[in-house]
Amino acid sequence: MNTPRRILLTLALLGVACLPVDAHPVPFSYIDVRLHPAAIELTIVAHTFDLANDLKIQPPDRLLVPDTLATQRSAFEKLLEGRVKIAADGEVLHSSPWSPPEALPDRQSLRFRASYAQNRPAGRIDVVTQMFPYDPQHRTFLNVYENGALTTQVILDKDRTAFEYFAGTRQGTWAVLQRFVPAGIHHILIGPDHLLFLVGLLLLGGTPRQLLLVVTAFTIAHSVTLSLAALGVVIPPANAVEPAIALSIVYVGADNLLVSAGGRDTRAWIAFAFGLIHGFGFANVLRDMDLPSRALGWTLFAFNVGVEIGQLVFVVLIAALFVWIRSRSEAAGRRLAFAGSIMVMLAGAFWFVERVFFPGGSV
Repeated sequence: MNTPRRILLTLALLGVACLPVDAHPVPFSYIDVRLHPAAIELTIVAHTFDLANDLKIQPPDRLLVPDTLATQRSAFEKLLEGRVKIAADGEVLHSSPWSPPEALPDRQSLRFRASYAQNRPAGRIDVVTQMFPYDPQHRTFLNVYENGALTTQVILDKDRTAFEYFAGTRQGTWAVLQRFVPAGIHHILIGPDHLLFLVGLLLLGGTPRQLLLVVTAFTIAHSVTLSLAALGVVIPPANAVEPAIALSIVYVGADNLLVSAGGRDTRAWIAFAFGLIHGFGFANVLRDMDLPSRALGWTLFAFNVGVEIGQLVFVVLIAALFVWIRSRSEAAGRRLAFAGSIMVMLAGAFWFVERVFFPGGSV
C-alpha cells in the first residue's frame, strides 16, 4: 500500500475511534419470564439509550436520576405495556401495576418488574415483543424459568417477534397435543405430493388386508425418518428430499403399469422404501414450526398422530371410491388403474422437473 493511501486509512480509523461515546450502544434488551402456579412474573432490562429515544429524553443518562425515574414512571408503563404481550393458553393477560423502575448505572440500563395473574397453571405461554422497533438491529434475549430453573433461552428480533413456550406439566403436554395434532392433519391434507403417492398405492385395489399392509408400511417408514430428522440424527438436504419424493410418485405409477401387465405386486415394499423419504419431507415442515425442545417427544408424537389421522381419512375415502367404481364395472376399474397411473407419473415428473430446475418457483 502506498504512503498516501496508508495515511488516509489511518485517519479514517482514527475518526471512527473518536466517535462520541453516546453513539448507539449494543442494541440488546433482556426479558425474564418466571412461571408460577398462580402468576407469571416478568422482568425487563432495557438500555437507557433506547428508552430515552422513545420517550424523547436527552441525554439518556437523565433516566438514571431518581427524580426523572419517578416523574416518568407512567410513561415507562405505557411504553412497556404496548411492547410486550403475554398470553396463557391463548388468552392475553394483563399485568398488575409495574413496580418502580430500578436504575442499573453499571449497565446504563433500567429494570422493570410486573406480574400477570392467572386462574390456573397455563400449558402454553406466548411472549410477543418488539421492544424497540426504531432500531432494526435490536435484539431481545428471552429467558424462561420454570420451578426456579432456567429452561429456555431464545433471541427475538424484527424477524422473530413471538415465542411459544410449553410448560413441563400435564397442562403443557395437553397444549402440545392441541397444537401439533391439528398441525399434522393440516399438513398431510394440504400436501398434494404425499396424497398422490397414496393414491398411486391404492389404484390397483386389493383386499382390505393388502391395503392395510401397504398403508401400515408407509406409516412405519415415515414415522421413523420423521423422528430421526426432527431429533437431528439424520438431516438430508431439502433440495435432495423434495425431488426424491417426486420420483417416488413416478415410480409408484410405473410399477402399477408393470403389475397390471403381469408383474409382481410389491406395493408394501415400495410404500416402506419411499415412506422413509416422505418422512424426511414431513420433518422439514415440522422443523420450520419452531419445535419446543423441552417437549420434543410429545411434539413428534402429536404431529405424527395428526398425520396418521389425516392419512387414514384420506385413504378410507379414496379406497371406498375405487371400490365403488370397480363394483360397477371391472373394465372401469382397469381403465381407472391405467389412466390413474399415467396421471400419477406425469404429476410426479412435473414436480421433479420443477424441484430440480426451478426450485422455489414454477415451470
